[in-house]
Amino acid sequence: MKIVFKILFCCLFGTFFLSSPLLAQPETPMSTETTEPDDDKPLDDIVEKRIITDRKVLPYQPIREADIFWEKRIWRVIDIREKMNLPFAYPEKPFFTILMDAAVNGDITVYSTEDDNFSARLEPDEVASMGANIDTVTTFDPETYEEQIQVVRNELNPEDVKRFRLKEIWFFDEETSMMQVRILGIAPLLDRKDEQGNFLFEQPMFWAYYPECRNVFARHQVFMEGNDASPITWEDLMEMRFFSSYIFKESNVYDRKLSGYLTGVDLLLEADKIKQEIFNFEHDLWSY
Repeated sequence: MKIVFKILFCCLFGTFFLSSPLLAQPETPMSTETTEPDDDKPLDDIVEKRIITDRKVLPYQPIREADIFWEKRIWRVIDIREKMNLPFAYPEKPFFTILMDAAVNGDITVYSTEDDNFSARLEPDEVASMGANIDTVTTFDPETYEEQIQVVRNELNPEDVKRFRLKEIWFFDEETSMMQVRILGIAPLLDRKDEQGNFLFEQPMFWAYYPECRNVFARHQVFMEGNDASPITWEDLMEMRFFSSYIFKESNVYDRKLSGYLTGVDLLLEADKIKQEIFNFEHDLWSY
């Protein structure tokens, strides 16, 4: 009788143990942060990275007009040929290409360069025409040797855009007791040359309103030296001010640029003086 009871007890205990949810296999695989791509294209990475594509931009902190104790408008130039600005010219996806594609596709609204107050909007077709020029080429028919004229569309090479203008506002917020800066606009600059290839002048293509561009910049990763896995975006780079630039204009009663009355080393020294004055203004507000 004891043997039969032991056999029944073992059978019941084994059935309960095997049916326990601790040992039960999940019916569906556990979801992870990165999943395999759905299409047949090979994945050019270890995992499918979605941190940047799923990221959302936080809005700026609201500021009351009464809290703005002091402000100054500054215009800067970013030269992508400088070592610190080399990510702007990354061949796989230059910064100008990101800005131009967003303007042509209608993701952002760009404005005319008649002024820098974002007053006259430009249509996507107008922006697309800036990125290419129409030229005529003379060719010869190989059979009849007759002269033919063909219309050729030359697309703008992103490498030709070597500098960008920034319009920004520096201000002191009494609510936070901090000196802050907000970028207002970005304008790519093109070199205009004569028929012999001699430089004539520099001309902005269009003005892009930066607060509207933040969502576009947040979806594109910046190539950072030393760590290919660093998920920094163009929006991060601009907000952290991880770029090199120099001042070429400040708000003044004559509304003139520094190059209007200074040249050479004097121009660079005046630009550095303006930057130092902003630093000293914040520093002098505190007593130690």
